Formats: sequence, structure tokens, C-alpha cells
Amino acid sequence: MEFSMILKPEAVRVLSAVSSKKRLFHELGMIAEVSYAVNHTEAIDALQERESLGPTGVGHGVALPHARLGCVEEVVGAMVLLEKPIEFDAVDRQPVDLIFALFAPNDAGVEHLKALALVSRTLRDPSLCAKLRSNHDPATLYTILTEAQSVQAA
Repeated sequence: MEFSMILKPEAVRVLSAVSSKKRLFHELGMIAEVSYAVNHTEAIDALQERESLGPTGVGHGVALPHARLGCVEEVVGAMVLLEKPIEFDAVDRQPVDLIFALFAPNDAGVEHLKALALVSRTLRDPSLCAKLRSNHDPATLYTILTEAQSVQAA
């Protein structure tokens, strides 16, 4: 699985006006609607429902919210860089500023897990995260993510 299979360039954003997890989920829902024709209300509700099971802040300023939706046919993602980190109940209690959300079909099974593993493994790299944080152009962020994977594979 590759980033280019789950992430469209238009689903990468830099946001400045997000001050809460609820607002972030609203933005992710809107990105999913515009990029993948997902019902934004369904996406927001699914993200909040999954988050109620346990926070998806994985530490070091990174969060990986994810949800299953009946309206998607394949695993898709949205990547957000926040200009100002927000509280996220992360495992290390640090605020988050790098968020990669995944939306998977209800019956995705292994594909959902593969996508989650890909994103998690990639965003565990401190130098890659530093590179993402130092760039505020969505096209550059997309390139960093898609090239990082090809470098890892080499």
C-alpha cells in the first residue's frame, strides 16, 4: 500500500483556525466531503464515535483518527498540519499538530489495518515529522509523504 493510493493532494491542508478536537473533526469531515464525496456529518460522527473508544493521539504531536463509513468503497485519508497545536488526550499528554485521518469501508478489514500501519510507521519518523512541520504548503506536504515512502522502500 502507498500514500498515493489513500491520499489525494487536495486532501492535504494547513489549518490555522482550529482550537479543539471537535473543530478538527469538523474540518476533517469537510475535507473528506470535498475530496472523496463523503457525507461530512457521517464522517464527523464516525470520528467522534471512534474517539470515544479511546484517544487516537499517538504521541510526539501526532494523531491518527480513523473511522469506518458505509459510504466509502476504499480506504482514503486526509492529512492536516495545524499552525497551532491542540489538546488531544494523546498518550504522552502533548498537544498535536500533525493529523492523518483515515476513512475505511465498514468491511475493509486488512486494508484498513495496512493503511493505519503505513501512516503510523511513517509518522513515527522524527526527521520526517520535522520536515512536515517546517513546510506550510499542502503540495509540498503531499510530496514529502509520498516521497518518504519510496525512500523507505529503497
